[in-house]
Amino acid sequence: MRPKIYLFGDSITEESFGDGGWGASLANHFSRTVDVVLRGYSGYNTRWALKVVDRVFPEAESSGAAAPVAVTVFFGANDACLPDRYGAFQHVPLDEYKRNLHSIVASLKKRWPSTLILLITPPPIDEVQRIRYPYVENPLGLPERTNEAAGAFAKACVETAGECGISVVDLWTRMQHYPDWRNAFLSEIKASSDSGIVGDFITLSNYHFGTFEFKYFEYMACIGTLVMLVYVLLMNLVI
Repeated sequence: MRPKIYLFGDSITEESFGDGGWGASLANHFSRTVDVVLRGYSGYNTRWALKVVDRVFPEAESSGAAAPVAVTVFFGANDACLPDRYGAFQHVPLDEYKRNLHSIVASLKKRWPSTLILLITPPPIDEVQRIRYPYVENPLGLPERTNEAAGAFAKACVETAGECGISVVDLWTRMQHYPDWRNAFLSEIKASSDSGIVGDFITLSNYHFGTFEFKYFEYMACIGTLVMLVYVLLMNLVI
Protein backbone atom coordinates (compact mmCIF):
# COMPACT_ATOMS: atom_id res chain seq x y z
CA MET A 1 0.00 0.00 0.00
CA ARG A 2 1.39 3.39 -1.01
CA PRO A 3 1.77 6.01 1.73
CA LYS A 4 -0.62 8.95 1.75
CA ILE A 5 -0.57 12.70 2.26
CA TYR A 6 -3.92 14.28 3.15
CA LEU A 7 -4.71 17.90 2.26
CA PHE A 8 -7.30 19.26 4.73
CA GLY A 9 -8.62 22.77 4.23
CA ASP A 10 -11.14 25.17 2.73
CA SER A 11 -11.77 26.13 -0.92
CA ILE A 12 -8.10 26.89 -1.54
CA THR A 13 -7.56 23.20 -0.82
CA GLU A 14 -10.74 21.93 -2.48
CA GLU A 15 -9.81 23.61 -5.76
CA SER A 16 -6.14 22.67 -5.53
CA PHE A 17 -6.58 19.68 -7.84
CA GLY A 18 -7.72 21.92 -10.68
CA ASP A 19 -5.47 22.65 -13.65
CA GLY A 20 -2.21 24.03 -12.27
CA GLY A 21 -3.41 23.83 -8.67
CA TRP A 22 -1.02 23.32 -5.77
CA GLY A 23 -2.55 19.96 -4.82
CA ALA A 24 -2.17 18.71 -8.38
CA SER A 25 1.42 19.93 -8.38
CA LEU A 26 2.15 18.05 -5.16
CA ALA A 27 0.57 14.92 -6.62
CA ASN A 28 2.82 15.32 -9.64
CA HIS A 29 5.93 15.71 -7.45
CA PHE A 30 5.10 12.52 -5.53
CA SER A 31 3.49 10.64 -8.44
CA ARG A 32 5.65 7.53 -8.05
CA THR A 33 5.85 7.40 -4.27
CA VAL A 34 2.79 8.83 -2.47
CA ASP A 35 -0.97 9.20 -2.98
CA VAL A 36 -2.05 12.80 -2.35
CA VAL A 37 -5.63 12.70 -1.02
CA LEU A 38 -7.98 15.68 -1.00
CA ARG A 39 -10.12 16.73 1.98
CA GLY A 40 -11.08 20.27 0.95
CA TYR A 41 -14.35 21.98 1.93
CA SER A 42 -15.26 25.23 0.23
CA GLY A 43 -16.33 28.03 2.56
CA TYR A 44 -15.28 26.22 5.73
CA ASN A 45 -13.71 27.90 8.72
CA THR A 46 -12.00 26.13 11.62
CA ARG A 47 -15.25 25.95 13.61
CA TRP A 48 -16.89 23.89 10.90
CA ALA A 49 -13.72 21.93 10.18
CA LEU A 50 -13.55 20.88 13.82
CA LYS A 51 -17.04 19.40 13.52
CA VAL A 52 -16.02 17.09 10.68
CA VAL A 53 -12.36 16.30 11.38
CA ASP A 54 -13.21 13.03 13.13
CA ARG A 55 -15.47 11.90 10.28
CA VAL A 56 -13.57 12.68 7.09
CA PHE A 57 -10.50 10.55 7.79
CA PRO A 58 -10.33 6.76 8.18
CA GLU A 59 -10.13 5.34 11.68
CA ALA A 60 -6.56 4.30 12.39
CA GLU A 61 -7.50 1.05 14.10
CA SER A 62 -10.15 -0.05 11.60
CA SER A 63 -8.68 0.88 8.23
CA GLY A 64 -5.81 -1.58 8.41
CA ALA A 65 -3.67 0.90 6.52
CA ALA A 66 -0.54 2.65 7.70
CA ALA A 67 -0.80 6.17 9.04
CA PRO A 68 -0.35 8.91 6.41
CA VAL A 69 3.09 10.44 6.22
CA ALA A 70 1.60 13.93 6.54
CA VAL A 71 -1.56 16.02 6.78
CA THR A 72 -1.67 19.68 5.72
CA VAL A 73 -4.13 21.85 7.66
CA PHE A 74 -4.94 24.99 5.67
CA PHE A 75 -7.66 27.13 7.27
CA GLY A 76 -8.01 30.79 8.18
CA ALA A 77 -9.00 32.63 5.02
CA ASN A 78 -12.69 32.33 5.94
CA ASP A 79 -12.18 32.69 9.68
CA ALA A 80 -10.63 36.08 8.95
CA CYS A 81 -13.82 37.51 7.37
CA LEU A 82 -14.72 40.71 9.22
CA PRO A 83 -17.61 40.35 11.71
CA ASP A 84 -19.38 43.53 10.54
CA ARG A 85 -19.28 42.88 6.78
CA TYR A 86 -21.23 40.66 4.41
CA GLY A 87 -18.99 37.64 5.11
CA ALA A 88 -19.73 37.76 8.84
CA PHE A 89 -21.32 34.28 8.86
CA GLN A 90 -17.86 32.81 8.21
CA HIS A 91 -16.03 34.89 10.82
CA VAL A 92 -14.39 33.15 13.77
CA PRO A 93 -12.83 35.23 16.58
CA LEU A 94 -9.06 35.06 16.68
CA ASP A 95 -8.83 33.32 20.06
CA GLU A 96 -11.34 30.69 18.96
CA TYR A 97 -9.42 30.20 15.72
CA LYS A 98 -6.32 29.28 17.73
CA ARG A 99 -8.29 26.94 19.99
CA ASN A 100 -9.85 25.26 16.97
CA LEU A 101 -6.46 24.75 15.33
CA HIS A 102 -5.16 23.24 18.57
CA SER A 103 -8.14 20.88 18.67
CA ILE A 104 -7.77 19.87 15.01
CA VAL A 105 -4.07 19.15 15.50
CA ALA A 106 -4.80 17.20 18.70
CA SER A 107 -7.43 15.11 16.91
CA LEU A 108 -5.05 14.25 14.08
CA LYS A 109 -2.19 13.49 16.47
CA LYS A 110 -4.41 11.22 18.56
CA ARG A 111 -5.44 9.34 15.43
CA TRP A 112 -1.95 9.16 13.93
CA PRO A 113 0.80 9.94 16.49
CA SER A 114 3.65 9.48 13.99
CA THR A 115 2.15 11.62 11.21
CA LEU A 116 3.64 15.03 10.33
CA ILE A 117 0.99 17.73 10.79
CA LEU A 118 1.76 20.83 8.71
CA LEU A 119 -0.15 24.08 9.29
CA ILE A 120 -0.46 26.60 6.44
CA THR A 121 -1.42 30.21 7.15
CA PRO A 122 -4.10 32.06 5.22
CA PRO A 123 -2.70 33.98 2.23
CA PRO A 124 -2.76 37.79 1.87
CA ILE A 125 -5.81 39.64 0.57
CA ASP A 126 -6.09 41.93 -2.44
CA GLU A 127 -8.59 44.38 -0.93
CA VAL A 128 -8.95 46.53 -4.06
CA GLN A 129 -10.18 43.61 -6.13
CA ARG A 130 -12.48 42.35 -3.39
CA ILE A 131 -14.18 45.76 -3.32
CA ARG A 132 -14.33 45.95 -7.09
CA TYR A 133 -15.75 42.46 -7.55
CA PRO A 134 -17.75 41.37 -4.48
CA TYR A 135 -19.22 37.89 -4.68
CA VAL A 136 -22.58 39.00 -3.23
CA GLU A 137 -24.30 42.36 -3.00
CA ASN A 138 -22.08 44.74 -1.03
CA PRO A 139 -24.06 47.85 -0.07
CA LEU A 140 -21.30 49.16 2.18
CA GLY A 141 -18.76 49.14 -0.62
CA LEU A 142 -16.17 47.73 1.78
CA PRO A 143 -14.13 44.51 1.55
CA GLU A 144 -15.41 41.64 3.66
CA ARG A 145 -11.76 40.75 4.39
CA THR A 146 -8.65 42.83 4.80
CA ASN A 147 -5.00 42.01 4.49
CA GLU A 148 -4.45 43.25 8.03
CA ALA A 149 -7.00 40.79 9.39
CA ALA A 150 -5.55 37.95 7.32
CA GLY A 151 -2.13 38.82 8.73
CA ALA A 152 -3.41 38.60 12.29
CA PHE A 153 -4.80 35.14 11.62
CA ALA A 154 -1.58 34.11 9.89
CA LYS A 155 0.38 35.20 12.96
CA ALA A 156 -1.98 33.20 15.18
CA CYS A 157 -1.47 30.15 12.95
CA VAL A 158 2.31 30.45 13.26
CA GLU A 159 2.00 30.83 17.04
CA THR A 160 -0.23 27.75 17.22
CA ALA A 161 2.30 25.68 15.28
CA GLY A 162 4.99 26.72 17.77
CA GLU A 163 2.78 25.83 20.71
CA CYS A 164 1.99 22.44 19.19
CA GLY A 165 5.61 21.79 18.21
CA ILE A 166 4.76 21.24 14.53
CA SER A 167 5.82 22.74 11.21
CA VAL A 168 4.13 25.71 9.52
CA VAL A 169 4.24 27.42 6.13
CA ASP A 170 3.74 31.18 6.61
CA LEU A 171 2.16 31.80 3.23
CA TRP A 172 0.89 35.27 4.17
CA THR A 173 4.44 36.52 4.80
CA ARG A 174 6.21 34.64 2.02
CA MET A 175 3.85 35.76 -0.72
CA GLN A 176 4.42 39.38 0.18
CA HIS A 177 8.19 39.03 -0.12
CA TYR A 178 7.51 39.55 -3.83
CA PRO A 179 6.79 43.24 -4.68
CA ASP A 180 4.27 42.36 -7.41
CA TRP A 181 2.59 39.50 -5.57
CA ARG A 182 -0.94 40.55 -6.54
CA ASN A 183 -0.23 40.19 -10.24
CA ALA A 184 2.30 37.38 -9.94
CA PHE A 185 0.34 35.16 -7.59
CA LEU A 186 -3.35 35.85 -8.14
CA SER A 187 -4.66 34.29 -11.32
CA GLU A 188 -8.01 34.88 -13.00
CA ILE A 189 -10.05 31.84 -14.01
CA LYS A 190 -12.91 32.35 -16.43
CA ALA A 191 -16.25 30.59 -16.42
CA SER A 192 -19.47 31.10 -18.31
CA SER A 193 -22.88 31.18 -16.69
CA ASP A 194 -23.94 28.72 -19.41
CA SER A 195 -22.03 26.02 -17.56
CA GLY A 196 -24.48 26.19 -14.68
CA ILE A 197 -21.65 26.38 -12.18
CA VAL A 198 -21.89 28.70 -9.20
CA GLY A 199 -18.39 28.94 -7.81
CA ASP A 200 -17.21 30.37 -4.53
CA PHE A 201 -15.27 33.58 -4.11
CA ILE A 202 -11.80 32.12 -4.49
CA THR A 203 -12.12 29.84 -7.48
CA LEU A 204 -13.82 31.61 -10.34
CA SER A 205 -13.34 34.88 -12.17
CA ASN A 206 -15.29 36.76 -14.81
CA TYR A 207 -18.40 34.84 -13.86
CA HIS A 208 -21.21 36.50 -15.85
CA PHE A 209 -24.75 36.30 -14.60
CA GLY A 210 -27.02 38.38 -16.79
CA THR A 211 -25.48 41.84 -16.99
CA PHE A 212 -23.77 41.59 -13.63
CA GLU A 213 -20.13 40.56 -13.58
CA PHE A 214 -18.42 38.80 -10.71
CA LYS A 215 -14.66 38.49 -10.65
CA TYR A 216 -12.83 36.07 -8.42
CA PHE A 217 -9.19 35.29 -7.87
CA GLU A 218 -7.55 31.96 -7.19
CA TYR A 219 -4.49 32.02 -5.04
CA MET A 220 -2.08 30.70 -7.63
CA ALA A 221 0.67 31.84 -5.27
CA CYS A 222 0.15 28.53 -3.59
CA ILE A 223 1.69 26.79 -6.56
CA GLY A 224 5.27 28.07 -6.61
CA THR A 225 5.71 29.11 -2.99
CA LEU A 226 3.50 26.59 -1.24
CA VAL A 227 4.27 23.50 -3.28
CA MET A 228 8.01 23.86 -2.97
CA LEU A 229 7.90 24.59 0.76
CA VAL A 230 5.63 21.62 1.42
CA TYR A 231 7.73 19.44 -0.87
CA VAL A 232 10.93 20.30 0.97
CA LEU A 233 9.30 19.57 4.32
CA LEU A 234 7.87 16.25 3.17
CA MET A 235 10.45 14.78 0.82
CA ASN A 236 12.63 13.38 3.61
CA LEU A 237 9.62 11.47 4.96
CA VAL A 238 8.85 9.74 1.69
CA ILE A 239 10.80 6.68 0.67
